[in-house]
Amino acid sequence: MPKARATLISMVCLLSIFISGLGKEVEEKQTLRKTFAFDETAGAKAVEVDNFEGSIQVTGYEGREVHLVVNETLEADSQERALKARRKVRLDIRQTNNTVRCSVDGPFRCRNCSISFRGWEHCGYKLRYDFELKVPQQTGLRVKTVNGRDVEIEKTSGKFDVENINGGIRMTDISGAGRVYALNGKVRVRFAENPRADCYFGSLNGNVEVTFRPGLSANARLKTFNGKAYSDFPVSYLAADKPMKKSENGKFVYKSGEFQGVRIGEGGPELKFDAFNGNIRILSHED
Repeated sequence: MPKARATLISMVCLLSIFISGLGKEVEEKQTLRKTFAFDETAGAKAVEVDNFEGSIQVTGYEGREVHLVVNETLEADSQERALKARRKVRLDIRQTNNTVRCSVDGPFRCRNCSISFRGWEHCGYKLRYDFELKVPQQTGLRVKTVNGRDVEIEKTSGKFDVENINGGIRMTDISGAGRVYALNGKVRVRFAENPRADCYFGSLNGNVEVTFRPGLSANARLKTFNGKAYSDFPVSYLAADKPMKKSENGKFVYKSGEFQGVRIGEGGPELKFDAFNGNIRILSHED
């Protein structure tokens, strides 16, 4: 049977960041391995990774333990700068109840946990952590990084909150629901089971491509400024979002949410697609 042509959804709507290098006289690599056991009677399981420089890969499996591998790479202009890197950049890994938390702290973080960084060349060193995790499939995920390759997640079914600043996000054969955002990269998500709760998929400078199973029913909200939106699923248009109302200098000001609403199938959870400088593609797959 010929594949149905994607429907172009007419709509309109609506930010960047960068990196550097340094000359290296010192290069050190080491690998850390840890295993964590979840308490099956203690409620929801979760893994959190707050990285800065480096990649994150997560794979779900039919097991009960979290297997963590962290590959560390240190580059420095001198041995003195290498020692300084060890003092200034810290990797913290701990388990609290049924949550495993991994975080990287250093001169790039402000007191309020926001990021402010002029580049590794100002430090004379660079520390990179690449995370590989194997987790029980239903584990909830909250993972983010700033500089690195794509964040890659596959075969998980828990709630998710995934963010990458200078790279893309690829999620494959997942279920569950949550938020996905890549500031300067593509978002590619492929569901093994259609979401049953609200989701958000966004990118500032990349395409947003999400693939669902046939029979999807949802209310989709779409917004793009320099792109177009396409759907493999037939859609019907929903009423526009109600304008937000606030008072300024004694006058009422109304502002539109700028999302175009469409219904897919019989409607259902709200799926938001937000691409400022890219296209939105809502795709279908049968295998």
